[in-house]
Amino acid sequence: MVTIIKKNFTTRSAKLIIILLRAVLFRSLLFALVWWALTHGTVDSWSMGLPVVALTTLVSVLLLPPSTWSVSGMLRFIPFFLWQSIRGGIDVAGRALHPNLPISPGLHEYPIRLPAGLPRIFMANSVSLLPGTLCTELDDCILRVHVMDETGDFVKHLRTLENRLAAVFECELSD
Repeated sequence: MVTIIKKNFTTRSAKLIIILLRAVLFRSLLFALVWWALTHGTVDSWSMGLPVVALTTLVSVLLLPPSTWSVSGMLRFIPFFLWQSIRGGIDVAGRALHPNLPISPGLHEYPIRLPAGLPRIFMANSVSLLPGTLCTELDDCILRVHVMDETGDFVKHLRTLENRLAAVFECELSD
């Protein structure tokens, strides 16, 4: 039993170290590219640039810990997100210009199933661009959402968004 736990721990630790190293490498390259662009590629600037790149990489990893995400999940999410954003804009404009102003606003609590951290924050920010929804608060396991039309199927849209984000961040949804 101890060997199995030890093996799972070392496997998990190795995966976390690989994720951390990839994030540090990617962010270092990104910050180095930004430095290079800001200094117009001046070679003399790297005596100051290397410590700045190292410090910004360290701060970024501390403030936004690395997480896994899927390139294919993100490529599938982008068109979905763009389409939903367009639909949201058209829906809100149509309701605002309609003579009867067909709204039935309400505030609802949605039990979020994504793991804590970046996936939940990404969900809270994305909700505001869905048709007729606006995230008002994110608690531990509850997302408070203001909806323009309580009679609509906004819960279905929130579940779809959550499932898409679970694919992006390669994570399991809790029950």
